Amino acid sequence: MSNVQPLKAESIHLSYGTLQVLKGVSLTVNASEGVVLLGANGCGKSSLMRVLNGLERPQQGSVEVFGKPVTGARGSGLRAIRRQMGYVFQQFNLVPQLSAFQNVLLGLLGQRPFGLIGCMSPLASAEDRERAMACLERVGMSDRAMHRPAELSGGQQQRVAIARMLMQSPTIVIADEPVASLDPRAGRQVLELLWEIVRERQLSMLCTLHQVELAREFADRIVGIKAGATALDAPAETIELSAINALYETA
Repeated sequence: MSNVQPLKAESIHLSYGTLQVLKGVSLTVNASEGVVLLGANGCGKSSLMRVLNGLERPQQGSVEVFGKPVTGARGSGLRAIRRQMGYVFQQFNLVPQLSAFQNVLLGLLGQRPFGLIGCMSPLASAEDRERAMACLERVGMSDRAMHRPAELSGGQQQRVAIARMLMQSPTIVIADEPVASLDPRAGRQVLELLWEIVRERQLSMLCTLHQVELAREFADRIVGIKAGATALDAPAETIELSAINALYETA
């Protein structure tokens, strides 16, 4: 598996009626690589992310995760592919009635028998409960394990969401605007934590951001989308700021 790219999209075309949203976008994420996807609102980033995880089916092109096709996958085959992909969203998507600890256990959903019930404490195994606490410990939230989301700050909630992603044991992380809902200080702290975890566990990551300065600081590679097409794809340290700014300029 090490010789196969974790994520590969080729010549993705996606239209909604007469509106052409993606115009032949290609994208790869290599092993243990952190790629940041940049682009103005409406450029096609969100649509591309939906294609990558199988939520949208393109009219043309293909997506593979570790060599397995996503675009034609259905049912258990698609679920097996998605189990390799851990997600961190702009909205934390925590269940408000559950504690931080219980929300982290939900990272096992789809991996244990009996669905949601099989993930819940006290029905979860001792090993799973220990793993959940270890994930909370890694993100600095073990002392808030019994707190519900409403009792946590935005940054703390996103840390719990990262712990839930870790509970899944993914091989590739999809982070969709993970700091957009946070203030700059909390956002930087969360992004530092996320990147630390990705690198220490040698995961691959595709992360969409709006903050250009954070993209240049953290990314191994930057891919820029403009008007539905790939306009930029290069190692972060080689890209001039002017090239990034051009992604946000209107025609």
